Amino acid sequence: MNVKDSGLVLDVDTARRLRLALTASGAELFTLLQDPAGEVLRTLLKNPRLGEDHLLVLLKRRDLTEDLLKAVSQLKLGEGSHRVKLALAKNPGTPGTLLQSLLPQLYLFELIELCFLPGVTPDQKVAAERVVLQRLPTTALGNKMTMARRGTATIVDALLKEGDIRLMDPCLQNPRLREVSILQFLNGPHASAETISAIARNPRWKQRPNLKMAMLKNRKTPVVWFTVYLPRLKTQDLHALISSRKLAPGQKQLVEEELRKRGF
Repeated sequence: MNVKDSGLVLDVDTARRLRLALTASGAELFTLLQDPAGEVLRTLLKNPRLGEDHLLVLLKRRDLTEDLLKAVSQLKLGEGSHRVKLALAKNPGTPGTLLQSLLPQLYLFELIELCFLPGVTPDQKVAAERVVLQRLPTTALGNKMTMARRGTATIVDALLKEGDIRLMDPCLQNPRLREVSILQFLNGPHASAETISAIARNPRWKQRPNLKMAMLKNRKTPVVWFTVYLPRLKTQDLHALISSRKLAPGQKQLVEEELRKRGF
C-alpha cells in the first residue's frame, strides 16, 4: 500500500470513528472515551446518550487538552453536576481560569483532598489552599480540628496562628507542621500562656533548641517552664536570655538566679 492509500485508510477510519462517536449507544461510548484523537472526543460530547458517568470516565484521562476540558465544563450536564465539577478540578490539565471558577463550588474537605492527590500540580494545590483559607473565619470548630490534623503545611500554619487552645494539640500532631510556623507563632501576638504550655508539653516539639529559646524569650511563658528549661541551658544561652528585653521581671529574676548558681 502506498502513502496515498495509507492516508485514505486513515481518513476512512477517522470518519468511521467520528460517525460512531455521534451515534454510539451508552455502553459503546465507554470504549470510545479512550480514543486518542481529540476530534473524536469532542464529537463524543455531542452524543445525546452521553451521561454523567461517561464524563467522569473521560475526566480521569490525563492527556486531555485545555479546549476539551473547557468544552466539558460548558456542557449543561457538566454545569449541573457536582461530581463533574470535582473531576474537572482534579484534572491537571484544567486551565487556571476554569479552576478558579470551580474551586469555590467544592466542599471544604474536597478542597483538602485535592491538595494531596497524586499528580496534583503546584498551581492546583495553591489555588485550593487559598479557597480553604478564605473560608476559615466561617468554618466550624469541629471542622477546623479535623483540618488541623489533616491539612497541608499552609493550612495548619494558618490554624496555629489563630491561637485557639482547642486547636493546638491537633496542629502540633500534624506531621506537616513546620518548626518555622511554631517559631512565628511564638513570636506573634496570639501566643498565650496556655498555648505556649501546650508546645512545651508536646513530645515532638518540646526539646527543639530554637523553640525552647523562643518560649523563654516570650514574656507570656509561665515561670514553671523556666524552672524546667534553665538548668539544662548552656551558659551562653543564659547570657543571651538575660540580655533580651522581652523578659518579664519575674522571668529575668529566674535567669539571674541560674547564672548565680553557675558563678556568674
